Amino acid sequence: MGFFGDFKEDVVGLIRDPTDEQKALLVAVVAIFVADRYFLWIDFPFVVRTTAAVGVGFVAMFVVSYLLTGRLVPPDEDDEEPYEDEFHP
Repeated sequence: MGFFGDFKEDVVGLIRDPTDEQKALLVAVVAIFVADRYFLWIDFPFVVRTTAAVGVGFVAMFVVSYLLTGRLVPPDEDDEEPYEDEFHP
């Protein structure tokens, strides 16, 4: 279909049936917006305000991810291969 057709399908999928990762990212973005406006209201400098807002979004993303999945870090799907030293067999 091309780029725009795939993009349209992705947006429709995001709206109709979002994954847990998409939900967590959406909450993080909203938390960044809210924190940025709050820090603007307090009259923080721009660099401090944006850095703090991104930090708030990062924390919100981890909290929502934990609430949705029940763990902070997803399990590793790949089985780790044992280490084999090529020079000392």
